[in-house]
Amino acid sequence: MREPIQRRAPSSGQARSLNRPGGRRTSLSRQILAALGLAGTLVCLPVGVALADDIHTRTQAAIMSPLASRALLIDVAMAGERLVAVGSRGHIVFSDDRGETWQQAPVPTRQLLTAVYFVDERNGWAVGHDSLILHSSDAGATWTVQYRDPDLEEMGDDEEDMGLLEKPLMDVWFRDAQTGFAVGAYGLALRTDDGGETWDDISFDIDNPDGFHYNAIARIGDEGLFLVGEMGTMYRSPDLGDTWETLEDLPYDGSLFGVTGTGEESVVIAWGLRGNMFRSEDFGDSWQEVRLMTPGNGPLEATLSGGALSPDGQLVVVGAGGAIAVSKDRGRNFQVTIRPDRVGLASARVLDDGNLILVGQRGVMRAPAAAPAAGATDVAAPGAASDAPAPEAQ
Repeated sequence: MREPIQRRAPSSGQARSLNRPGGRRTSLSRQILAALGLAGTLVCLPVGVALADDIHTRTQAAIMSPLASRALLIDVAMAGERLVAVGSRGHIVFSDDRGETWQQAPVPTRQLLTAVYFVDERNGWAVGHDSLILHSSDAGATWTVQYRDPDLEEMGDDEEDMGLLEKPLMDVWFRDAQTGFAVGAYGLALRTDDGGETWDDISFDIDNPDGFHYNAIARIGDEGLFLVGEMGTMYRSPDLGDTWETLEDLPYDGSLFGVTGTGEESVVIAWGLRGNMFRSEDFGDSWQEVRLMTPGNGPLEATLSGGALSPDGQLVVVGAGGAIAVSKDRGRNFQVTIRPDRVGLASARVLDDGNLILVGQRGVMRAPAAAPAAGATDVAAPGAASDAPAPEAQ
């Protein structure tokens, strides 16, 4: 594996933001999971097990467990007809029966895995902490390491004395079987043009002098790529990642955790903290706020984490406290429901039968997708009053 170009360290202000009083480094993993309402899952687990903070566990294989599909999972993707989900302790599980039963794949790491993407029915990539990138060529049944943070290869026994900051990758996307991108914390961006055999650091190709975290990357129809992250930052690439433009007129200054197209030309939907969701019909030149209303309880204020668009135009976005927002009209209107168990959700997929696969605090769950209710949301100019009635309680 070729080492990427070494990138500039975060500013002193950023480094200080990761320190607890007393000088001990606060795990960026916990910051991210806390923002998504998932950190509670880790309370009952030893830190070294839950997040693989011990250098000696980072290169050990994931422990095979019959409960892997019920542990914390962060993302789920489709490999042809197969579902593949990734999460804590290097767990990767897959299902060939629409999520009824799950098998655990052997994985050569115990690191927290944050995202998974399949470019076709066999070739997929998963990313996670320590800038880890895994590859599968058999629809997620087995995995190999393609890349990990080169600084770790030279790490001594005392990580904190070296001042090494966590460098988790948060999302991955491939435009074909050869060219792909992985993005993450402190403005880290990697690119491959040989199917992941080598990865180059392209962080300086994106104008991000403050090193804000990148949280999600997605293709927007034929327009190009869209990238969102910390402090409401947004970037777009009309040439699918060859060049990047920084958006200046942002709709929000809080963290954005997800972004997707809708299958329509130039339409982008982005979401993040406190139920904030925004829609653009001109590839990010202008934005409208999407107000999500909970059943009989006013605007949704739960942080939204992940989601996905189905081939038939259904969009599901999930988040903290069991929040599920479903649109059956390509993101124009959403129906919001709150799970009675209030379990934290990280991402979701719409199955071909209309039901949902949810992943999060309690692993994988199946759920029905209720029909959208009229007036469930209102797409309005930011700051404008809304006359849309709240949906009836379910």
